[in-house]
Amino acid sequence: MAGNWLPAAQLTGSGRPVLQPGEVECSLLSSVDLFSEETPSFPNLKAGLVILTTHRLIWVQESTTSPTAIFIPLSAITHIFSLKKSIKSMFASPRFRFQASLGEKGTKGVVVITLILRGKSDIDSFVEKFWEAWRKKAWEDGMKSGSEASGSVLGLGSGHGSGGDGGLAVRMPVVGVAGILRKEQEMWENTDKSLQEAFQDLNALMNKAKEMVILAERMRSKLLSGSTSQATGTNDEEIGTKEEMQELLLSVGIVSPVTKESAGALYHQQLSRQLADFAKIPLERAGGMINLIDIYCLFNRARGTELISPDDLLRACSLWEKFDVPVMLRTFDSGVMVIQSKSHSDVEVFTRIRSMVTTPDALRSGVTASDAAMTLGIAPAMAKEHLLAAEGKGLLCRDVSPDGFCFFVNLLQEVDADDIFFMKDDGIYQTWIKVISATR
Repeated sequence: MAGNWLPAAQLTGSGRPVLQPGEVECSLLSSVDLFSEETPSFPNLKAGLVILTTHRLIWVQESTTSPTAIFIPLSAITHIFSLKKSIKSMFASPRFRFQASLGEKGTKGVVVITLILRGKSDIDSFVEKFWEAWRKKAWEDGMKSGSEASGSVLGLGSGHGSGGDGGLAVRMPVVGVAGILRKEQEMWENTDKSLQEAFQDLNALMNKAKEMVILAERMRSKLLSGSTSQATGTNDEEIGTKEEMQELLLSVGIVSPVTKESAGALYHQQLSRQLADFAKIPLERAGGMINLIDIYCLFNRARGTELISPDDLLRACSLWEKFDVPVMLRTFDSGVMVIQSKSHSDVEVFTRIRSMVTTPDALRSGVTASDAAMTLGIAPAMAKEHLLAAEGKGLLCRDVSPDGFCFFVNLLQEVDADDIFFMKDDGIYQTWIKVISATR
């Protein structure tokens, strides 16, 4: 799409960009044109989604079928032009220009790139964030982290050593106004010292947490890629280790959670795509279906302090109908809402339920929602919904008694349609007769 000028950006299954280690989203804009007026060979990209991160400017073609994306590294930008304010610009779509050194090795050239913002967006806010991301040079943090840490420690130590009061200095008594002022000054210096030490430890902790989240995201992506291509010859120990790793990674967090500040008007749209990517591992662990309350807790735990409301979650899930994502929102007849993988089949669940209700114990006393929950490995509320759905298909029949609410296999299916007084000789009915007779 972009020829030899711009590299392709990798996207997730829901159309979200795959972020690099340490990369965080800063701002999103919709309906943006990207082209170069001075370079005819530069690609002319129309009406795309622009995602500004701490490392790149990503342009995504807004398409529900097969989205494609390219990116411009912020490290390649050499100059940012100031916005031109005029009467003419008030009635036209805002424009933003910057200069970058792009192209393949050996054929790089300086290109002036123009962005036309045709959507409803704040150009001033975007340019401010663009300047901030370019000046911070977050892509160089890995090289500077060691020197900055040692420099901050040295700076703190020299500041403490430069004080006029040494350990053996004779302290003057607090006398008069001058003594009160000196005592107050000492108190402020001690407070400042404590704050510096506290924030130094806090910054070190935050940097370490950031590194751990990046590492966890790498391992998460490897697990996701490994789950799609099932390897042969895996033993039980390897499977158990993988499940433990998935359990740990679910509680680590999302590197760059979508926020209202960064996404703006695209908040729910991008939140919906990020939620679809996040729900892949929980759905695999839950057998293809998970309660909406459970995914709400897991997703908020992964987002850290950037919590979302239940209304935001429900709105994000309802947008899946418009996107080509592998998950969907399902509402049972009772009103219980779940997130379900599109590859999930109720036939498989019904088969497991039928095998469960045809055991000798189930034929005698039936099964409850708690029994089904333990067998299927899901929550009791969802197990009850599956039992009710199986009842609607004619596989089960319910029994309500003082002992509780339970389900039995539907023996009416064993009745011969041609002779309603004749039961099949080789069906569940004969097994039920033997089980009941043995208990008497």
